[in-house]
Amino acid sequence: MPGSSTADAVFAALSPVLEGIAATFGRSCEVVLHDYRDQERSVVAVAGSVTGREPGDAMSEIGLRVLAAGDDARNEVGYVTRAQDGRLLKCTTLPLRDVDGTVIGALCVNIDLSAINRATGVLSDLLGLSSVEEPDTTTNFSGDLDQVVDSLVERAERAHAVPVTALGREERLALVRSLNEAGVFGLRGAPGRIAKRLGISRTGLYNDLAELKKDKP
Repeated sequence: MPGSSTADAVFAALSPVLEGIAATFGRSCEVVLHDYRDQERSVVAVAGSVTGREPGDAMSEIGLRVLAAGDDARNEVGYVTRAQDGRLLKCTTLPLRDVDGTVIGALCVNIDLSAINRATGVLSDLLGLSSVEEPDTTTNFSGDLDQVVDSLVERAERAHAVPVTALGREERLALVRSLNEAGVFGLRGAPGRIAKRLGISRTGLYNDLAELKKDKP
């Protein structure tokens, strides 16, 4: 693979740094190093434990989004999301690039805001301040790509209030568009996974994707 030796050097250099970053922020911090060259096992190293990620786990929704952005991927610093168990997390995602500018992975910092939120709530009550607005978004940090895909599809089911297998043509196109924008189709074997989950043939899914391409300006 072109540039693989440089990529290997990047990951080798960053791996020892993770423990230092996690220790700086304390036990509520987790630092994850991703190598996107192996999407099924993108997690190279982990320091701390917030999302339960382990080396060898697959990339998450966030990784899919970075891959989908490609050359346009930028640092995402301090965004707040909710884990599937309800905890609020403050996250930073820093895309890593090879010498030719290709995104090869990411360094991710996840901070559990639970303890901070409890303290903030007490202080807000004492001071009569309004509570902090919480995000509606939930991020799946599963180490299994099929679970990540299921999570994205289930989100669409909740949005439409019907099973995806019962969606009309236009609604299904909207779902396929959202999955495409989330970067799901950048995964190996994605069409088969998605078609099965939507209850349609691969041909039907390819027709949907072709229709979306025609709609693109």
